[in-house]
Amino acid sequence: MSESATRAAAAPAEDSDGGLSHRQVLVVLSGLLLGMLLAALDQTIVSAAMRTIADQLHGQTIQAWATTAYLITATISTPIYGKLSDIYGRRPMYLTAISIFLIGSALCGVASNMYELAGARAVQGLGAGGLMSLAFAILADIVPPRERSRYQGYFMAVFGTSSVLGPVAGGFFAGLDSFLGVDGWRWVFLINLPVGIIALVVVSRVLNIPHKRVDHRVDYLGAATLSLGLVPLLVVAEQGRAWGWTSFASLGLIGLSVVGIVLFILAERRAGDEALLPLRLFRSSVFSVGNALNFIVGIGMFGGLLSLPLYMQIVKGASPTEAGLLMLPLTFGIMVASGVSGSMTARTGRYKVFPILGIGSMIVAMLIWSGIGVDTPLWWTSAVMVLMGAGLGLCMQTLVLAVQNDVPPSDMGVATASATFFRQMGGTIGAAAFLSVLFGVVGDRIADSFRVAAGSVDFRAALTDPAVLADPANRPVLQMMQGGGAGQVPSLDDTTFLNHLDPRLARPFLDGFSSAMDTVFFTGAMVMVGAFILIWFLKEKPLSTKSGMQARAAEARAAAAH
Repeated sequence: MSESATRAAAAPAEDSDGGLSHRQVLVVLSGLLLGMLLAALDQTIVSAAMRTIADQLHGQTIQAWATTAYLITATISTPIYGKLSDIYGRRPMYLTAISIFLIGSALCGVASNMYELAGARAVQGLGAGGLMSLAFAILADIVPPRERSRYQGYFMAVFGTSSVLGPVAGGFFAGLDSFLGVDGWRWVFLINLPVGIIALVVVSRVLNIPHKRVDHRVDYLGAATLSLGLVPLLVVAEQGRAWGWTSFASLGLIGLSVVGIVLFILAERRAGDEALLPLRLFRSSVFSVGNALNFIVGIGMFGGLLSLPLYMQIVKGASPTEAGLLMLPLTFGIMVASGVSGSMTARTGRYKVFPILGIGSMIVAMLIWSGIGVDTPLWWTSAVMVLMGAGLGLCMQTLVLAVQNDVPPSDMGVATASATFFRQMGGTIGAAAFLSVLFGVVGDRIADSFRVAAGSVDFRAALTDPAVLADPANRPVLQMMQGGGAGQVPSLDDTTFLNHLDPRLARPFLDGFSSAMDTVFFTGAMVMVGAFILIWFLKEKPLSTKSGMQARAAEARAAAAH
């Protein structure tokens, strides 16, 4: 078969109006889902295994930098990929993103210390920044907005599945001494290689979307000032709790970030249409409100989802693997809600009602969680997870759709990347803020619980039980009580000591953690109330019935006719 014939066979055939059939869309989608799986799974699988990895590399005190490095490069590169894909095309940029991610994964797998791992994670992040945003942009190229929600449900399914599979796989590999002659924890990264290679092959064969190169210059000044604005902010978000939010380092970096953001806005104004993130897009209320909602939902979503696995592991005593499996109801809610809302959007053309219901569901779920305690049955927590998952499924894909539907095809890449960018920024800030709330109040809550427990017959009996006194695992608590008690709580940097305490002595710790998590969930609900108010200002524009390819083809025909 000739080269041209092979290329023709690989390229998806088009309908008479330039669109693709359902089967052809699914073929392209298979490659996009593999790429998204790489990025979504990597975040959860690494977090589940990071403690073991840090122990193996003798870098427990600096392990946060491995996460920070990934986060910085992934966040900054997201809008850059969007702009470059509008200029050079989606396919080469998506293949580039996968390739860079695989190089970073290989480097992570051979790292010999935590600093090398942090550098390799930064390379991974450079690739990850394009995997999610470009996948949604490519879908926008081949599927009209009115039909798009049906297919975005597949992306939500990948996102939800990774939140379950990640902790399970991370816990499994971290628990292995070796596998095929390689340290078990290294497979957390090396497992990306076969999946990524398959994704490269599939994408290179099936993703042949027509692209007309746009002769724009790359906004290097915008990229540089964006980095200056975001890098210090992300570092503070990750490290501020350890440094102190009012420390010289934190305040200095926040000030540097403000300067960088101001310079970025000035650079984008000067660049005009050439800008990395054209400011003219923000003149549309749909684009502005939609991305503000992405930011706020990101804060509430990641804040809530961060605390839930901690509740399962610390309060309920689940392992990372078990905690991942216990999150299955959340994934079920995401998949069902995204599927139903996608089908209804395709049938009716209406979409604003879904984020209204979704944000409302998330508020109710977090308010219910703000009342959970040590003795709350798991079936009740799981039922609320379904409600939370349904809220996420109704919100995330619809807000991306609203932003995409608001821009011309020439800006599809940068608009889609902006939605991912603002949600990721919200998630980063939300995770940092809610962790600060959690660890800011947990010490006092535990101290209060010990004061209440001191009046308990069971607790007093444990303090005089010979078996309890003889067990070395109980010594930190016994010394705390002998030293004046409730105010001198043992370090919470490592909570594994709770697994070995006498249950009567552990109970005040669990009550304190549960109470602190209640505060986090309530705070998350209040943040989402802001999103619920803002959603009413989102204008519902009629959904286009043309895909990005069809719209560009129509524009080209109109231009030729004139």
